[in-house]
Amino acid sequence: MFWRLFLTYLILVFTAVGLVGVVALRQSEGEDIFYQLSRAVLTTAVVIALLSIVPSYILARRFTHPLNELAEGAKRLADGDLGLRIHTAGGQEFVALARSFNDMSKKLAGSFALLAHDREQLRTILSGMVEGVVAFDSEQQVLFANERAGVLLGFDPDAAIGRKLWEVARQRAVQEIVEKALGGGGPHREELDCKGPDARRLAAYVSRLPGAESAGAVMVLHDITDLRRLERLRQDFVANVSHELKTPLAVIQSNIEALQDGAAEDPQARGPFLERVKHEADRLDALIQDLLRLAKIESGEQPFELGRVPLDAAIAECLERQATRAEAKSMALIEVPPKNAPKGVAAFADEDAMEAILDNLVDNAIKYTPSGGKITVRWTATDRHVQIEVEDTGIGISEADLSRVFERFYRADRARNRAAGGTGLGLAIVKHLVQSLHGQVTVASQLGKGTTFKVTLPRAA
Repeated sequence: MFWRLFLTYLILVFTAVGLVGVVALRQSEGEDIFYQLSRAVLTTAVVIALLSIVPSYILARRFTHPLNELAEGAKRLADGDLGLRIHTAGGQEFVALARSFNDMSKKLAGSFALLAHDREQLRTILSGMVEGVVAFDSEQQVLFANERAGVLLGFDPDAAIGRKLWEVARQRAVQEIVEKALGGGGPHREELDCKGPDARRLAAYVSRLPGAESAGAVMVLHDITDLRRLERLRQDFVANVSHELKTPLAVIQSNIEALQDGAAEDPQARGPFLERVKHEADRLDALIQDLLRLAKIESGEQPFELGRVPLDAAIAECLERQATRAEAKSMALIEVPPKNAPKGVAAFADEDAMEAILDNLVDNAIKYTPSGGKITVRWTATDRHVQIEVEDTGIGISEADLSRVFERFYRADRARNRAAGGTGLGLAIVKHLVQSLHGQVTVASQLGKGTTFKVTLPRAA
């Protein structure tokens, strides 16, 4: 633009000089005068042209410099230099144009800053969600994925951006759901099983992004593994409670019918029937009491009076209470305190809760230890905790059943466990009591060699 203006000024100068020369020539008379005027005009034109080069250059430069600054500012603004301000000299028109440019640059910077803030805020919210979120276009190219989605589907969210979803999430079930959602018109919801070392049950919700059909979709994943597990536990619990209640009721009903059919009139016959009815009634009462106690513990309604519970006294009293049952099976009950145990070591617990924990663990050991076996109760102490171990030489528990022994009514071998008696709630009560006392209970076992339960509780000062 500068050179166009510069040449324009020069052309205007030459044109003005030429017009003056033409007029002068037309008014001249005689050949000599014509030639003299021609040389004068030519000389004048050359002199004026030489003298006008510098002013034309300066004038053209002054006119184009503000425009060049505006053009350079617009280029830098387009390259991302938001908030750029330009300062230009010149006429009022250029100053007004520069002011408008600066206002536009400031507003653009504010708008982009707000967009960046909103985008970062949205990214933070999505990253903190317990649900997995994946956005992708119509070609299944990943646009966004939060950390939870990476955990659930097994990929790196940052490395997945720009890649195909089926490349990063190698789950056929996920691919099928995405294809159904992209091929249909509305949202699609379905449950799927993610295979792998950490198998999960997921609920996937895929919805098309607003806009054209090529806009893509967003998929929300919710881990329902625990929910389905709890549903199975609830179903098993209902089925087990129904069975546990039905069995003694059926025995009571059959014995009562026998008494009604005439056994009640025979003193020798009615005794065993009545004993059986009483035994099953006691079993029902124990089951109901254990259910009520477990419900109170889980709901937090069980009152606890926390204080010092001496370990040696609590264990000795428990073994004394269980001695009769152990002697009936020719078992040895042994307490093993630590060597050089200090006197007065106590757990910070509730006395009744400690009694229930020890009784249930020792009772469980007696049930599943063959006659002539041995049950050993050990205890140790650290500065902050006490640990109690109940070890038996019983039938043991398989590796597959160890993780479920604290579930209500769970029985690894239903026939053998039912023959051993009990309500099936003892270990569940132990677990919830220990947790309520801010402790921990674990189990280790080998089939045919025995089982060891370890209870860790806070130590009293």
